[in-house]
Amino acid sequence: MTRRFDAPELLIATHNRGKLEEIADLLAPYGVKVSSNADHGLPEPEETEATFVGNARIKARAAMTATGLPALADDSGIEVEALGNAPGVYTADWAETPNGRDFNMAMTRTWTELEAVNAAEPRRARFCCTLVLIWPDGHEEVFEGAMPGRIVWPMRGDQGHGYDAIFQPDGYDQTFGEMDRWEKNRISHRADAFAKLVKGCFA
Repeated sequence: MTRRFDAPELLIATHNRGKLEEIADLLAPYGVKVSSNADHGLPEPEETEATFVGNARIKARAAMTATGLPALADDSGIEVEALGNAPGVYTADWAETPNGRDFNMAMTRTWTELEAVNAAEPRRARFCCTLVLIWPDGHEEVFEGAMPGRIVWPMRGDQGHGYDAIFQPDGYDQTFGEMDRWEKNRISHRADAFAKLVKGCFA
């Protein structure tokens, strides 16, 4: 049985304003005030785990410990079947350069590695999202979401971010990069995880 969330405020362990707005919108019907790491002047903890749940737990626990507030964190990425589910937790790392993140480089690397192993079509992949909600007494709830699809080339669309321009979700003929942002948010891996969070702890 999941624990119902009845605290007045929830700290979202992120500095991403867009992500904060997306989550605030999802939780608006439940009267929960949300704030972010940036609102509390918190640094980004180092993500040292090899799993999505491990890194989400690091972020949630650090935010909760620093503020005494219940905290919610997510960790997400893309797993490409023919690459042994890489990049996985290293999704953002593949885009790192000395001058910031370059996701065109990361998408090109993904396709180049698929070509190198002569991966069969369709080149299956999935976006994953893991949420960890932690209370000040240490209790935690974990919710996982996924969106299956395939890797396509060349890149298509400039609406999304990250690897969206090479990911075509199952049941659609557009990539995430070609989709309207709100349509994508409605069907995404994050939406799947949040639907489970809301059902488990808020509804």
